[in-house]
Amino acid sequence: MTPLRQRMLEDMQLHGFAARTQEAYLHAVSQLAKHFGQSPDKLSEEQLREYFLHMVNVKKVARATHTIALCGIKFCFERTLGRTWSTFELVRPPRQRKLPVVLSHQEVCCILACVRIPVYRLCLTTIYACGLRLMEGARLQVQDIDSARMVLQIHGKAGSDRFVPLPLELLTKLRALWLTHRSTQWVFQSPPRRGIPKADTPKLLPLDRSCLQSAFKRALKRSGIGKPAHVHTLRHSYATHLLEDRVSLRLIQEYLGHTSPKTTALYTHLTEQVHHAASEPVNRLMHGL
Repeated sequence: MTPLRQRMLEDMQLHGFAARTQEAYLHAVSQLAKHFGQSPDKLSEEQLREYFLHMVNVKKVARATHTIALCGIKFCFERTLGRTWSTFELVRPPRQRKLPVVLSHQEVCCILACVRIPVYRLCLTTIYACGLRLMEGARLQVQDIDSARMVLQIHGKAGSDRFVPLPLELLTKLRALWLTHRSTQWVFQSPPRRGIPKADTPKLLPLDRSCLQSAFKRALKRSGIGKPAHVHTLRHSYATHLLEDRVSLRLIQEYLGHTSPKTTALYTHLTEQVHHAASEPVNRLMHGL
């Protein structure tokens, strides 16, 4: 590991970044260095501008990829190297406001029924029933289940904890799953891989995010539902369904762990009631035409 990489890693640790954020930022900087064949501290502002033009015009990367690259490289140059360049504001991609895909309750049930491995099916069920992010569900710990108060304690992004309601039927299913492995740490323990004897597999491992995503993709394909859904779609659907059942937007914000009510307000545009209320006036537009 180079001294610059080590210093940047330490700076991110001091900043309190999550392990996955650190990994993504280091990868972004390493790609920049690889592109020019030089250490980042040897690059000029003009080269930086050239690199982001290459990402936009040649590689045509997605907005999310562009944003992660910008954040990682900007952190390296501004925090670790102490260089504040105006180019960083120029190359910031424009904001987009895309409405997320939302599944109906029936579609959620259909997809989850198509998940063949029980531990994956129950983890995805928990993600939907409690509005969790993928890793919040995959790394749920036994001590996070408070059956006396019927809540889950969720350790969210940036060290922000929250409580979410725990459905009684889900608690019953979680207890039945726990009896199959009796782990003192993880609720959803990773199943042994094919071809590897159970005795040789590492113990006490949580579910792998890529395996969970693959399980959802396969189930979506089997269900025949054509929507471009993914695991995070379950969280969007949770919020929308609660809003349709007239749960307070403020409560939903707390359950999702959103810091801003504007983020949660997005779901007001996705409910069936909103579209139904507008359908009659829209149909009247055709009268007499």
